[in-house]
Amino acid sequence: MGLTKAEEFTKAQNELASIAKALGHPARIAILQFLIKTKACVCGDIVDQLPLSQSTVSQHLSELKKAGLIKGDIEGPSVCYCIDEKNWSKASKVLLELFQSYKGNSCC
Repeated sequence: MGLTKAEEFTKAQNELASIAKALGHPARIAILQFLIKTKACVCGDIVDQLPLSQSTVSQHLSELKKAGLIKGDIEGPSVCYCIDEKNWSKASKVLLELFQSYKGNSCC
């Protein structure tokens, strides 16, 4: 994080950037849409839903988990993932606040 000077920005700005980064890849959007549609914890089906290798899906899951959008519980040899409802609500709120803060501007 040293090169990005993240410490120069507020905690809220860094958290919003983390969420935006996690949402910044179509594979992660597809994973979230699948988890939302499934409405349950998913253990092994995610790889079957995407045109990506297991290791690539795991990397995307890791980014989503790091941003707090999903959570995973280890059950035997696999990890089961689902939407983290508490953090999902918080992410929804901060994204909505950002977009609603723009009141229009005719400068350009």
